[in-house]
Amino acid sequence: MTTQLKLLTPVQLGAYQLSNRIVMAPLTRMRAAQGNIPHQMNAHYYAQRASAGLIISEASQISPTGQGYAYTPGIHSPEQIEGWKLVTEAVHQKGGHIFMQLWHVGRISHPSLQPDGQLPLAPSAIAAEGMANTVSGPQPFVTPRALETAEIPQIIEQYRQAAENARVAGFDGVEIHSANGYLLDQFLHDGSNRRTDQYGGSIENRARLLMEVTRAVIEVWGGERVGVRLSPGGTYNSMSDSNLEALFNYVVSQLNSFNLAYLHLVEPRIQGSQTVEDDGSRLGVKHFRSIYQGTLITAGGYTRETGEAVLQTGDADLVAYGRIFIANPDLPQRFALNAPLNPYDRSTFYGGNEQGYIDYPFLDESWQTRAS
Repeated sequence: MTTQLKLLTPVQLGAYQLSNRIVMAPLTRMRAAQGNIPHQMNAHYYAQRASAGLIISEASQISPTGQGYAYTPGIHSPEQIEGWKLVTEAVHQKGGHIFMQLWHVGRISHPSLQPDGQLPLAPSAIAAEGMANTVSGPQPFVTPRALETAEIPQIIEQYRQAAENARVAGFDGVEIHSANGYLLDQFLHDGSNRRTDQYGGSIENRARLLMEVTRAVIEVWGGERVGVRLSPGGTYNSMSDSNLEALFNYVVSQLNSFNLAYLHLVEPRIQGSQTVEDDGSRLGVKHFRSIYQGTLITAGGYTRETGEAVLQTGDADLVAYGRIFIANPDLPQRFALNAPLNPYDRSTFYGGNEQGYIDYPFLDESWQTRAS
């Protein structure tokens, strides 16, 4: 019986009553059209997965300087807004809810992806290790340009405008991406933030930009339609800090004051799209349950069983699924029936066409008849 799974029970999330507690995680797929514009194939992909209680869109750059990967969608041009309308309308026609994830990559970019070939922006002129994903293939990360203090209000305004654009595009809310080593996360960590102005130094100063961005986005949407994503134990994209626990205890406690729809936490065992060993010493959702007073979404390689378990313990309120949602567009129904899952094809995660995107099969009729 489906009622045995808490995953499949309704839940109030901010302004919305969701049909289940299964979230489609934000998933970069690099399939936008020229101009970083969503198109009909993207709409089909999201509509296939509209049985999720909530869909969080793939990360979408708030400005041309926010782009760090080829063929990722934006939310800063009229054409992009129109493209996203195809997606939101398709999801709503299927009865789903969808939030947009607002993204600025900061230093995780390359001049070939930046306006006029300029250097990527960052809190400090410190390069990340690794390779940028460009149109011409992998390229080493460059040393970014540190933002001037006088430029930071423009970044905040770009988030505010992107939030407004998402509203015009028909989204139900937005998620502020402050995880996985991108711009807002770069400001949080002292390994990437060596500033000496009011946005650097102390934990309070390093968290200032995230709080100001959150305030600006809430001015557009109201807190009950805004989420924030953090990766407190993450080292992806060269993230490091001298005192992670103190940093994120502060950040999470400060976010309590915004009355957010949710706080979305990435478990330490997930680093980008890879699963790594977690010895239990890093900061996961269990640690923050007693600190955060609102709704918690957890993400991190969950299965049907482990997702159900984290809800039953009360450590989280909803569970986000990524890779298995790529391969199983009808994931909630498969969980309800305890049906087998399609395996995912990692080689088609990033870029390409319909293959590995909209061609994963739904349950066949023999399984459909077991729904009762």
